[in-house]
Amino acid sequence: MDMDVLFEMGSGFAFPTLLTAVIAYLCGCFNGAVIVSKYILRDDVRTHGSGNAGLTNFHRTFGGPLTLVVLLCDVLKAVAAILIGMAVARHLIVDDAPVVLLAKYWAACFCLLGHMFPCMFGFKGGKGILSGGTIAIMLDWRLALLVWGGFLLLTILTRYVSLGSVYAAAAFPVGTWLFVSRDPLIMAMAVFLGILIIWMHRTNIRRLLKGEENKLSFHKKS
Repeated sequence: MDMDVLFEMGSGFAFPTLLTAVIAYLCGCFNGAVIVSKYILRDDVRTHGSGNAGLTNFHRTFGGPLTLVVLLCDVLKAVAAILIGMAVARHLIVDDAPVVLLAKYWAACFCLLGHMFPCMFGFKGGKGILSGGTIAIMLDWRLALLVWGGFLLLTILTRYVSLGSVYAAAAFPVGTWLFVSRDPLIMAMAVFLGILIIWMHRTNIRRLLKGEENKLSFHKKS
């Protein structure tokens, strides 16, 4: 990405950048696990298990068909954030492939920040792995294959969702460099996303090292 081009845009670049950040963040704040558990089941998922407002903790706590609703929320909000970022870039900045790609990564960053730190739910959200995986699909199928392939393989073999998640987070910037772009701005955001997800799994990593991490279970909830 030519920085001179961005600087030449001046305020014409600043407004759509801020607009994308705000909308993507608000999309991320739409946390399905909290909404379903708190307003439908009347039992906040964050008071159970790991205290995390994510799909895995929701499944472990409640199970049932509402898990699919949570899954769809995490997927669709990431899709919406990326599509909105692309639309803003094309209509308010310039319909240019590098700029649109930059907008996609920018929207991805703020969508995950909203998912992890939702302002309307006390800044206590999920860990971003499903939304992050959806973002990978939206960016490049080869990136998605690298991220999802390793995640699924590790999770199936070990039944540790957190182990697969840490792999996926680490693979994201690697896959970006290999398949998407080596632009410094893109890579900076890719690394930020990877580090952010790993940081959100820091307690899981400690439990993995101590052999105390919970394994994925598919037993039915009452």
